[in-house]
Amino acid sequence: MEHKSINLKLKIWRQSNSQTSGSFKTYTVNDVSTEMSFLEMIDVLNEKLISEGSEPIAFDHDCREGICGACSMYINGRPHGPMNETTTCQLHMRAFNDGETIVIEPWRANAFTVLKDLVVDRSSFDRIIQAGGFISVNTGNAVDANSLPIEKSKADASFAAAACIGCGACVAACKNSSAMLFVSAKVTHLALLPQGSPERKIRALNMVAQMDKEGFGSCTNTGACEAICPKGISIENIARLNKEYLMAGLTSEK
Repeated sequence: MEHKSINLKLKIWRQSNSQTSGSFKTYTVNDVSTEMSFLEMIDVLNEKLISEGSEPIAFDHDCREGICGACSMYINGRPHGPMNETTTCQLHMRAFNDGETIVIEPWRANAFTVLKDLVVDRSSFDRIIQAGGFISVNTGNAVDANSLPIEKSKADASFAAAACIGCGACVAACKNSSAMLFVSAKVTHLALLPQGSPERKIRALNMVAQMDKEGFGSCTNTGACEAICPKGISIENIARLNKEYLMAGLTSEK
């Protein structure tokens, strides 16, 4: 089967480091196979830049299998690009047309500092997890799967929330740069399971406090986060987080 090739114009954000201002630079890439992934296309451009003695474009990536969330970037103004529930690394060039201009930018949020080109510092997410996104109490040895009775609805909701890969697309899509979808997914994942119950109050309080400390904006329930999430995380989790936070504030020991 013969693969189609396309020619593209790329407008890519270039920025040397977090202390300097950046700007868009225009590049052309020709004979791009539509079977390439988006990151493979950037690899081809970088090989061309290196052969010309120019600085390659810095971008984040790791697994390239849609499960780590590292490949975070705006593509034509949309986090991760035009396909629903698809990470950048799983986006293929058949989603674009011959002769198209593609604008590529890093996440834009005060809490995500641009380190270089398309790479941003997302360690704020790590610190939120460190604030409470874990189980530290002794829950005993591993038990058989069916020995702990858990309602199916709760198990399903917990597993759905656990699908969050922490890419930051929710923050990038939100007009307020809110991290509520991310935090609510992490709180929901553990709060619904018996192992996470002993620490559910302090978890909600500490993770929300850290989120605010990192400088993320407030949630105004526009739903942009859910619409753009590559894993389809539901904003129902935000309502659950609000409930967890309220109940923790009312019942926690002073």
